[in-house]
Parts: sequence; C-alpha cells; structure tokens
Amino acid sequence: MIVQAAGQQVVRISSMTLFEIVALHTAGRLQLSQPVEDWIVESLQRPGVRLAELSRVAAVDAGFIPRSALPDPVDRLLVATARALDATLLTGDPAIRHYAARTGNVRVQDVAL
Repeated sequence: MIVQAAGQQVVRISSMTLFEIVALHTAGRLQLSQPVEDWIVESLQRPGVRLAELSRVAAVDAGFIPRSALPDPVDRLLVATARALDATLLTGDPAIRHYAARTGNVRVQDVAL
C-alpha cells in the first residue's frame, strides 16, 4: 500500500508521527540504523513522500474527538489530520483501529506487526 501510494505521489507523514518517532527513539523503544534526524530527513526526501503539517482544521477537529473515544491526544491529531486530508491512516495502534471501526469516520489500514 505504501509503495503504491508513493508511486501516485500521495504518501504523507504527519508532523505528529515525526514527534512520536523521535520520542520513541529517545526513550529507547525504537532503534534506527542512523541518527534519528538523518532518518527523518532521508524519509521525507523519498519520491512521493511529503510532510503533512498540522492544519488549523485538523487541530480543531482533533479537539472535538472525545477523550473517552481516544485518550491519547496525538492519536486524536493523527485521526483528524487523516480526515482533513481525506487520507487512509496507516496504523498499528489498536485504539485508533477500534475508534475507526466504531465510528466509521476515518479510514484506517492495519499495519500491526
């Protein structure tokens, strides 16, 4: 799915995802083959990949998602960004997948390992 999307020039990486990658790396929960900053720059330079900045629309939308539905604020921002872009959110997060199945208001693709 990612390769197909990249070929169509439509892969977007949320700025919130970058935050999570750096936080996981800093906490020792994510090991990369190179310094995290280099990994991010290289990833964003790949053909078909662009950064999806957090828009005003997505920030406001995320605020309307109840905390009881998605407790993690970053998850709410990711869902809202996907909705604002009319994009499919690739995630292994069971809370996001459950929210999507329950509400039907965001498309997700399960990429759980």
